[in-house]
Amino acid sequence: MAKESMKAREVKRQKMVAKYAAKRKALKEAGDYEALQRLPKDASPVRLHNRCKLTGRPKGYMRTFGISRVTFREMANQGLIPGVRKASW
Repeated sequence: MAKESMKAREVKRQKMVAKYAAKRKALKEAGDYEALQRLPKDASPVRLHNRCKLTGRPKGYMRTFGISRVTFREMANQGLIPGVRKASW
């Protein structure tokens, strides 16, 4: 499990990116890079990092499900993910 502060920080970044998205786009189109640099650092979408929705794990993230590979495997084995089952041949 990730620390709650790390999860909260990522949520804060997501909100800030959404808040400044329109302003960033307008400044980029205008070519005003000085004003773009004056925006907060966390307003840049590059600083976002995908994390597991359940555990907050930053590595092994599966985009299609929004969870880490470890959590995915546990849930799939328990039958909690529709349409996914363990392969056997």
